[in-house]
Amino acid sequence: MNKGIHFRFSLPLEGFNLAAKGEIPGQGVTALFGRSGSGKSSLLRCIAGLAQPVQAYLQFNGTVWHDSERGLFVPPQQRGIGYVFQEGVLFPHLSVRDNLLFGFNRTPKTEQIESLQRVVELLGLNALLKRYPVQLSGGEKQRVAIGRALLNNPRLLLMDEPMASLDRAHKKEIIPYLECLHRSISIPIIYVTHDPEELVRIADHLILIEAGRLTAQGALAEMMARVDLPIARDYDAGAIISARIIEHDEDFHLTRVEFSGGELTIAAVDQPVGSAIRIRIHAKDVSLALDAPGPTSILNILPAKVTEMQAHGRGRMVIRLDVGGVPVLARITQKSQHRLGLVPGSKVYAQIKSVALLA
Repeated sequence: MNKGIHFRFSLPLEGFNLAAKGEIPGQGVTALFGRSGSGKSSLLRCIAGLAQPVQAYLQFNGTVWHDSERGLFVPPQQRGIGYVFQEGVLFPHLSVRDNLLFGFNRTPKTEQIESLQRVVELLGLNALLKRYPVQLSGGEKQRVAIGRALLNNPRLLLMDEPMASLDRAHKKEIIPYLECLHRSISIPIIYVTHDPEELVRIADHLILIEAGRLTAQGALAEMMARVDLPIARDYDAGAIISARIIEHDEDFHLTRVEFSGGELTIAAVDQPVGSAIRIRIHAKDVSLALDAPGPTSILNILPAKVTEMQAHGRGRMVIRLDVGGVPVLARITQKSQHRLGLVPGSKVYAQIKSVALLA
Protein backbone atom coordinates (compact mmCIF):
# COMPACT_ATOMS: atom_id res chain seq x y z
CA MET A 1 0.00 0.00 0.00
CA ASN A 2 1.23 3.50 -0.87
CA LYS A 3 1.36 5.01 2.63
CA GLY A 4 1.07 8.72 3.14
CA ILE A 5 -0.82 11.57 1.49
CA HIS A 6 -0.14 12.52 -2.13
CA PHE A 7 -1.84 15.62 -3.48
CA ARG A 8 -2.01 18.00 -6.42
CA PHE A 9 -4.44 20.94 -6.40
CA SER A 10 -5.18 23.99 -8.52
CA LEU A 11 -7.61 26.48 -6.99
CA PRO A 12 -8.14 30.17 -7.87
CA LEU A 13 -7.92 32.39 -4.79
CA GLU A 14 -8.17 36.12 -4.29
CA GLY A 15 -4.94 37.61 -5.64
CA PHE A 16 -3.27 34.35 -6.71
CA ASN A 17 -3.87 30.70 -7.59
CA LEU A 18 -3.21 27.84 -5.21
CA ALA A 19 -0.99 25.48 -7.22
CA ALA A 20 0.20 22.90 -4.74
CA LYS A 21 1.77 19.51 -5.28
CA GLY A 22 3.41 17.45 -2.55
CA GLU A 23 3.57 14.47 -0.25
CA ILE A 24 2.85 14.19 3.46
CA PRO A 25 4.12 11.29 5.62
CA GLY A 26 1.57 8.75 6.84
CA GLN A 27 2.44 9.43 10.48
CA GLY A 28 3.60 12.27 12.71
CA VAL A 29 2.77 15.97 12.52
CA THR A 30 3.22 17.88 9.27
CA ALA A 31 3.10 21.67 9.64
CA LEU A 32 1.86 23.91 6.83
CA PHE A 33 3.80 27.09 7.58
CA GLY A 34 3.58 30.50 5.97
CA ARG A 35 2.33 34.03 6.36
CA SER A 36 -1.36 34.82 6.83
CA GLY A 37 -3.10 34.66 3.45
CA SER A 38 -0.49 32.39 1.84
CA GLY A 39 -2.98 29.60 1.09
CA LYS A 40 -2.43 27.26 4.06
CA SER A 41 -6.08 26.98 5.12
CA SER A 42 -7.20 26.68 1.48
CA LEU A 43 -4.87 23.70 1.01
CA LEU A 44 -6.25 22.15 4.19
CA ARG A 45 -9.83 22.61 2.90
CA CYS A 46 -8.87 20.91 -0.37
CA ILE A 47 -7.55 17.91 1.57
CA ALA A 48 -10.72 17.84 3.68
CA GLY A 49 -12.94 17.99 0.58
CA LEU A 50 -14.47 21.31 1.67
CA ALA A 51 -13.14 23.22 -1.37
CA GLN A 52 -13.63 22.38 -5.03
CA PRO A 53 -10.34 22.87 -6.93
CA VAL A 54 -10.34 23.28 -10.70
CA GLN A 55 -7.90 20.38 -10.88
CA ALA A 56 -7.33 17.90 -8.07
CA TYR A 57 -5.67 14.64 -7.18
CA LEU A 58 -5.62 13.33 -3.60
CA GLN A 59 -4.57 9.89 -2.43
CA PHE A 60 -4.60 8.81 1.23
CA ASN A 61 -2.75 5.60 2.17
CA GLY A 62 -3.31 4.14 -1.28
CA THR A 63 -6.99 5.16 -1.57
CA VAL A 64 -7.87 7.91 -4.04
CA TRP A 65 -10.20 10.49 -2.49
CA HIS A 66 -10.23 12.99 -5.34
CA ASP A 67 -9.29 12.75 -9.01
CA SER A 68 -10.81 15.48 -11.18
CA GLU A 69 -9.65 13.83 -14.42
CA ARG A 70 -11.65 10.68 -13.61
CA GLY A 71 -14.55 12.56 -12.04
CA LEU A 72 -13.88 10.86 -8.69
CA PHE A 73 -14.73 12.70 -5.46
CA VAL A 74 -15.15 11.13 -2.03
CA PRO A 75 -17.38 13.42 0.09
CA PRO A 76 -15.87 14.89 3.27
CA GLN A 77 -18.09 12.83 5.58
CA GLN A 78 -16.78 9.61 4.02
CA ARG A 79 -13.07 10.43 4.38
CA GLY A 80 -12.79 9.80 8.10
CA ILE A 81 -11.25 13.19 8.86
CA GLY A 82 -11.19 15.06 12.16
CA TYR A 83 -11.13 18.85 11.74
CA VAL A 84 -10.19 21.36 14.44
CA PHE A 85 -10.89 24.99 13.52
CA GLN A 86 -9.28 28.23 14.73
CA GLU A 87 -11.88 28.56 17.46
CA GLY A 88 -13.25 25.61 19.39
CA VAL A 89 -16.78 25.31 17.98
CA LEU A 90 -18.76 23.40 20.61
CA PHE A 91 -22.47 22.75 21.12
CA PRO A 92 -23.41 25.36 23.73
CA HIS A 93 -26.35 23.33 25.11
CA LEU A 94 -24.21 20.24 25.77
CA SER A 95 -21.80 19.62 28.64
CA VAL A 96 -18.13 18.95 27.88
CA ARG A 97 -18.76 15.21 28.36
CA ASP A 98 -21.68 15.23 25.91
CA ASN A 99 -19.72 17.33 23.41
CA LEU A 100 -16.95 14.73 23.53
CA LEU A 101 -19.39 11.85 23.09
CA PHE A 102 -21.32 13.48 20.23
CA GLY A 103 -19.25 11.86 17.48
CA PHE A 104 -18.07 8.89 19.51
CA ASN A 105 -21.59 7.54 20.05
CA ARG A 106 -22.22 7.70 16.30
CA THR A 107 -19.12 5.65 15.47
CA PRO A 108 -19.67 1.88 15.10
CA LYS A 109 -18.07 0.00 18.01
CA THR A 110 -15.82 -1.90 15.60
CA GLU A 111 -14.31 1.44 14.47
CA GLN A 112 -13.89 2.97 17.94
CA ILE A 113 -10.13 3.24 18.43
CA GLU A 114 -9.86 5.91 21.10
CA SER A 115 -11.76 5.65 24.39
CA LEU A 116 -13.35 8.55 26.24
CA GLN A 117 -11.16 7.95 29.29
CA ARG A 118 -7.92 7.91 27.29
CA VAL A 119 -8.77 11.15 25.46
CA VAL A 120 -9.86 12.82 28.71
CA GLU A 121 -6.52 11.88 30.33
CA LEU A 122 -4.51 12.82 27.25
CA LEU A 123 -5.97 16.34 27.13
CA GLY A 124 -6.46 16.92 30.85
CA LEU A 125 -10.25 17.26 30.63
CA ASN A 126 -11.40 15.35 33.69
CA ALA A 127 -12.14 18.47 35.78
CA LEU A 128 -14.11 20.00 32.90
CA LEU A 129 -16.54 17.17 32.05
CA LYS A 130 -19.58 18.66 33.83
CA ARG A 131 -19.02 22.22 32.63
CA TYR A 132 -20.68 23.89 29.64
CA PRO A 133 -18.81 25.78 26.87
CA VAL A 134 -19.74 29.19 28.33
CA GLN A 135 -17.80 28.21 31.47
CA LEU A 136 -14.57 27.39 29.59
CA SER A 137 -11.52 29.47 28.71
CA GLY A 138 -10.34 29.67 25.11
CA GLY A 139 -7.63 27.08 25.72
CA GLU A 140 -10.08 24.72 27.42
CA LYS A 141 -12.51 25.02 24.51
CA GLN A 142 -9.77 24.09 22.07
CA ARG A 143 -8.77 21.06 24.13
CA VAL A 144 -12.39 19.88 24.13
CA ALA A 145 -12.64 20.50 20.37
CA ILE A 146 -9.50 18.42 19.81
CA GLY A 147 -10.88 15.66 22.06
CA ARG A 148 -14.16 15.59 20.18
CA ALA A 149 -12.30 15.32 16.85
CA LEU A 150 -10.24 12.40 18.20
CA LEU A 151 -13.32 10.60 19.50
CA ASN A 152 -14.72 10.62 15.96
CA ASN A 153 -11.92 8.07 15.39
CA PRO A 154 -10.48 9.82 12.34
CA ARG A 155 -7.91 8.41 9.96
CA LEU A 156 -6.48 11.91 9.52
CA LEU A 157 -6.57 14.93 11.85
CA LEU A 158 -6.54 18.44 10.36
CA MET A 159 -5.83 21.40 12.65
CA ASP A 160 -6.33 24.90 11.21
CA GLU A 161 -4.37 27.32 13.42
CA PRO A 162 -6.02 26.00 16.60
CA MET A 163 -4.22 28.56 18.76
CA ALA A 164 -4.69 31.61 16.54
CA SER A 165 -7.44 33.08 18.74
CA LEU A 166 -5.63 32.44 22.03
CA ASP A 167 -3.51 34.89 24.00
CA ARG A 168 0.05 34.02 24.99
CA ALA A 169 -0.96 32.60 28.40
CA HIS A 170 -3.54 30.23 26.90
CA LYS A 171 -1.10 29.18 24.17
CA LYS A 172 1.40 28.17 26.84
CA GLU A 173 -1.40 26.22 28.53
CA ILE A 174 -2.33 24.18 25.47
CA ILE A 175 1.08 23.51 23.86
CA PRO A 176 2.04 20.75 26.35
CA TYR A 177 -1.20 18.94 25.50
CA LEU A 178 -0.45 19.20 21.78
CA GLU A 179 3.04 17.80 22.40
CA CYS A 180 1.50 14.91 24.34
CA LEU A 181 -1.03 14.38 21.55
CA HIS A 182 1.81 14.29 19.05
CA ARG A 183 3.55 11.49 20.95
CA SER A 184 0.45 9.48 21.78
CA ILE A 185 -1.60 8.97 18.61
CA SER A 186 -0.63 7.11 15.46
CA ILE A 187 -2.72 8.89 12.82
CA PRO A 188 -1.14 11.64 10.67
CA ILE A 189 -1.81 15.23 11.73
CA ILE A 190 -1.67 18.25 9.39
CA TYR A 191 -1.20 21.42 11.42
CA VAL A 192 -1.58 24.91 9.93
CA THR A 193 0.37 27.68 11.64
CA HIS A 194 2.28 30.91 11.08
CA ASP A 195 3.83 30.82 14.57
CA PRO A 196 7.47 29.55 14.65
CA GLU A 197 7.18 28.50 18.32
CA GLU A 198 4.24 26.19 17.59
CA LEU A 199 6.11 24.84 14.60
CA VAL A 200 9.24 23.73 16.44
CA ARG A 201 7.37 22.40 19.46
CA ILE A 202 4.91 20.21 17.58
CA ALA A 203 5.98 19.31 14.03
CA ASP A 204 8.07 16.47 12.57
CA HIS A 205 7.72 17.49 8.92
CA LEU A 206 7.47 20.96 7.40
CA ILE A 207 5.88 22.37 4.26
CA LEU A 208 6.50 26.05 3.48
CA ILE A 209 3.81 27.92 1.53
CA GLU A 210 4.10 31.32 -0.13
CA ALA A 211 1.39 32.85 -2.35
CA GLY A 212 -0.19 29.47 -3.06
CA ARG A 213 3.07 27.70 -3.93
CA LEU A 214 4.92 25.09 -1.91
CA THR A 215 8.42 26.53 -1.74
CA ALA A 216 10.09 23.74 0.25
CA GLN A 217 9.21 20.62 2.20
CA GLY A 218 11.05 18.03 4.27
CA ALA A 219 11.92 16.79 7.75
CA LEU A 220 11.68 19.59 10.31
CA ALA A 221 15.25 19.32 11.63
CA GLU A 222 16.73 19.56 8.13
CA MET A 223 14.42 22.37 7.03
CA MET A 224 15.13 24.48 10.12
CA ALA A 225 18.88 24.24 9.41
CA ARG A 226 18.71 25.42 5.78
CA VAL A 227 20.31 28.82 5.25
CA ASP A 228 18.51 29.42 1.94
CA LEU A 229 14.97 29.49 3.38
CA PRO A 230 13.12 32.55 4.75
CA ILE A 231 12.81 30.95 8.22
CA ALA A 232 16.61 31.25 8.58
CA ARG A 233 16.14 35.04 8.55
CA ASP A 234 13.79 35.02 11.54
CA TYR A 235 15.09 36.37 14.83
CA ASP A 236 14.35 33.00 16.47
CA ALA A 237 15.91 30.89 13.71
CA GLY A 238 17.77 27.86 14.96
CA ALA A 239 18.51 24.16 14.66
CA ILE A 240 16.57 21.34 16.31
CA ILE A 241 18.51 18.42 17.75
CA SER A 242 17.41 15.06 19.13
CA ALA A 243 19.38 14.18 22.25
CA ARG A 244 19.43 11.78 25.20
CA ILE A 245 19.83 12.59 28.90
CA ILE A 246 23.00 11.02 30.31
CA GLU A 247 23.43 12.70 33.70
CA HIS A 248 21.85 15.09 36.20
CA ASP A 249 24.02 17.50 38.20
CA GLU A 250 21.97 18.02 41.36
CA ASP A 251 24.50 20.43 42.89
CA PHE A 252 24.26 22.97 40.08
CA HIS A 253 20.76 22.09 38.79
CA LEU A 254 22.00 21.10 35.37
CA THR A 255 21.45 18.17 33.00
CA ARG A 256 23.99 16.69 30.60
CA VAL A 257 22.75 15.32 27.26
CA GLU A 258 24.44 13.64 24.34
CA PHE A 259 23.81 13.66 20.60
CA SER A 260 25.88 12.49 17.65
CA GLY A 261 27.81 15.77 17.67
CA GLY A 262 28.92 15.55 21.29
CA GLU A 263 27.60 16.51 24.72
CA LEU A 264 25.75 19.59 25.97
CA THR A 265 25.01 20.92 29.43
CA ILE A 266 21.55 22.46 29.81
CA ALA A 267 19.27 23.66 32.59
CA ALA A 268 17.94 20.84 34.77
CA VAL A 269 15.36 18.64 33.06
CA ASP A 270 12.83 16.77 35.16
CA GLN A 271 13.11 13.51 33.22
CA PRO A 272 15.05 10.32 34.01
CA VAL A 273 18.47 9.46 32.63
CA GLY A 274 18.07 7.78 29.26
CA SER A 275 15.07 9.89 28.22
CA ALA A 276 14.98 11.19 24.65
CA ILE A 277 14.44 14.95 24.34
CA ARG A 278 14.42 17.59 21.63
CA ILE A 279 16.41 20.76 22.06
CA ARG A 280 16.74 23.94 20.04
CA ILE A 281 19.88 26.00 19.56
CA HIS A 282 19.09 29.50 18.31
CA ALA A 283 21.45 30.89 15.67
CA LYS A 284 21.74 34.15 17.63
CA ASP A 285 23.12 32.17 20.61
CA VAL A 286 26.04 30.66 18.70
CA SER A 287 29.34 32.49 18.29
CA LEU A 288 32.42 31.19 16.46
CA ALA A 289 36.14 31.01 17.23
CA LEU A 290 39.08 29.69 15.20
CA ASP A 291 40.89 28.35 18.26
CA ALA A 292 39.66 26.55 21.35
CA PRO A 293 38.90 29.29 23.88
CA GLY A 294 40.47 29.38 27.32
CA PRO A 295 38.48 29.57 30.57
CA THR A 296 35.03 31.01 29.80
CA SER A 297 31.54 31.19 31.27
CA ILE A 298 30.14 29.42 28.21
CA LEU A 299 29.60 25.75 29.11
CA ASN A 300 29.04 24.34 25.63
CA ILE A 301 31.88 24.61 23.12
CA LEU A 302 31.99 22.07 20.29
CA PRO A 303 34.32 21.62 17.29
CA ALA A 304 32.52 22.23 14.00
CA LYS A 305 33.03 22.78 10.29
CA VAL A 306 31.49 25.51 8.15
CA THR A 307 29.39 23.97 5.36
CA GLU A 308 27.33 26.88 3.99
CA MET A 309 27.08 30.65 4.38
CA GLN A 310 24.47 33.13 3.26
CA ALA A 311 24.05 36.87 3.71
CA HIS A 312 20.80 37.75 5.47
CA GLY A 313 19.96 41.42 5.68
CA ARG A 314 22.39 44.30 6.01
CA GLY A 315 25.73 43.19 7.39
CA ARG A 316 24.52 39.82 8.71
CA MET A 317 25.45 36.26 7.85
CA VAL A 318 23.88 32.91 8.67
CA ILE A 319 26.43 30.13 8.85
CA ARG A 320 25.51 26.45 8.67
CA LEU A 321 27.85 24.27 10.70
CA ASP A 322 28.41 20.53 10.75
CA VAL A 323 28.79 19.38 14.36
CA GLY A 324 29.51 15.67 14.23
CA GLY A 325 27.07 15.21 11.35
CA VAL A 326 24.37 17.40 12.93
CA PRO A 327 23.54 20.80 11.35
CA VAL A 328 23.70 23.86 13.61
CA LEU A 329 23.18 27.50 12.61
CA ALA A 330 25.16 30.54 13.75
CA ARG A 331 24.28 34.18 13.06
CA ILE A 332 27.24 36.53 12.94
CA THR A 333 28.11 39.83 11.26
CA GLN A 334 29.69 39.96 7.83
CA LYS A 335 32.60 41.78 9.44
CA SER A 336 33.18 38.83 11.80
CA GLN A 337 33.02 36.40 8.89
CA HIS A 338 35.56 38.51 6.98
CA ARG A 339 37.84 38.95 10.03
CA LEU A 340 37.87 35.19 10.73
CA GLY A 341 38.28 34.37 7.04
CA LEU A 342 35.43 31.88 7.15
CA VAL A 343 34.68 29.89 4.01
CA PRO A 344 32.97 26.53 3.47
CA GLY A 345 35.32 23.94 4.93
CA SER A 346 36.70 26.19 7.68
CA LYS A 347 37.17 24.46 11.03
CA VAL A 348 35.85 26.42 14.00
CA TYR A 349 34.65 26.10 17.56
CA ALA A 350 30.95 26.75 18.11
CA GLN A 351 30.35 28.54 21.42
CA ILE A 352 26.74 27.85 22.39
CA LYS A 353 25.44 30.40 24.89
CA SER A 354 22.14 28.73 25.68
CA VAL A 355 20.05 25.71 24.73
CA ALA A 356 16.22 25.61 24.78
CA LEU A 357 14.35 22.45 25.74
CA LEU A 358 11.49 21.65 23.38
CA ALA A 359 9.93 18.42 24.58
